[in-house]
Amino acid sequence: MKSIILGGLASLFFSVSFILNRSMELTGGSWIWSSSLRFFFMVPFLYIIVFIRGDIKPLIEHMKSNIGIWIKWSTIGFGIFYAPLCFAARSGPSWLIASTWQTTIIAGVLLSPLFYLEKKDGNSIKKIKGKIPLKSLSISLFILIGVFIMQADQISVITSREIVMGVFPVIIAAFAYPFGNRKMMEVCRGKIDTYQRVLGMTISSLPFWIILSVYGVSSIGGPSKPQIIQSFLVAISSGVIATILFFKATDLTKGDSQKMAVVEATQSGELIFSLMGEILILGGAFPTPLSLTGIIFVIGGMVFHSLSAKSLA
Repeated sequence: MKSIILGGLASLFFSVSFILNRSMELTGGSWIWSSSLRFFFMVPFLYIIVFIRGDIKPLIEHMKSNIGIWIKWSTIGFGIFYAPLCFAARSGPSWLIASTWQTTIIAGVLLSPLFYLEKKDGNSIKKIKGKIPLKSLSISLFILIGVFIMQADQISVITSREIVMGVFPVIIAAFAYPFGNRKMMEVCRGKIDTYQRVLGMTISSLPFWIILSVYGVSSIGGPSKPQIIQSFLVAISSGVIATILFFKATDLTKGDSQKMAVVEATQSGELIFSLMGEILILGGAFPTPLSLTGIIFVIGGMVFHSLSAKSLA
């Protein structure tokens, strides 16, 4: 249950991204700065945390010996995840983007066969190819039905261009995040802890953000002061607190694809928190009865996953 609680708390802090990214778009801020500034701001905070713990040197040594791999999977897990998510914020309310993001639950389950799980076999550790956890998949599909219901409710009021610009980028992000995260877990193999891994991935993704920022300066100019402030808040809440909580939760379940799927499903809580924030902070419209039906499906899926986790404990 500890991993479920950590995952749920992470979803609360992750929801800040959806709310503030939407706020920045509504006030004329660019997705380029919404995404890149978050990771620039994350570096000093994460560095201080790891430095205080006395873990900087082991991290640097591990990164130096695997720098190409670090950059590749960090770019996918952080860059290809967050840039499309910010890009999509232009096309709809934060709760709708958060609902589409729940496809990451299915993505995590479907990606299981691409990874190997480590199981203790006496005094040795045996690697077993991951399998799709069918029980978790069935519950996750229940959540996805809720997402489709909400999307169907919006289909009559948005254009095909908005669907392409708002939905497809989120689906890309939904696969990139668990893929990059799990690949880096394999690379680290328990040699570095969660705090080190988040800092290492943030640093390794910087080339991607620097390139994007150079493009931003040349095409639209620098960010405004309000966007800098809001990006800073996103970096602290979603970038540092939420990411560490979620990565810690996945670390606790890395040897069990079933429990890993349950932890990844806790991110559906972002939908509820984003909905509340959209209404209370941004003055957004209350969901229609059909959208509320979809939300009930999502909440129901979260409850079933929690019950499933208890049975596995």
